[in-house]
Amino acid sequence: MSYCQRVVLVVPALHSRQEDDIAWILLIGAIVAEITATATLKLSDGLTRLLPTVVVAVGYNLSFVLLAQALRGNLQVSVAYAIWCGVGTAAITVIGMLALNEPLTAAKILGILMITGGVMTLSFASTH
Repeated sequence: MSYCQRVVLVVPALHSRQEDDIAWILLIGAIVAEITATATLKLSDGLTRLLPTVVVAVGYNLSFVLLAQALRGNLQVSVAYAIWCGVGTAAITVIGMLALNEPLTAAKILGILMITGGVMTLSFASTH
């Protein structure tokens, strides 16, 4: 096999890896935007305060756009959505406890553990 043939075989693999990395970065951005929007809902006072309402609207829209772009790559929709929902839900639960004085209960801890287990199971299932 010549040098040129070997390069042709390697370049698509690198390109695919770069696309995967970008998809994961976009998914992380979608999660951050969704968490920001959800955390700001309480500050919007029922969407009656302008600045928090704008943050909510922009955050949710940005989240969906980034999630949709992430799915253009090799991410499976079931895995991406589970991670997006699971990480967002767990993060909002923690933010609620730390910033909004919501109580820490055994049910919340169990819920976060179950979400984590579900996301890990879906991720594992998608690679095997």
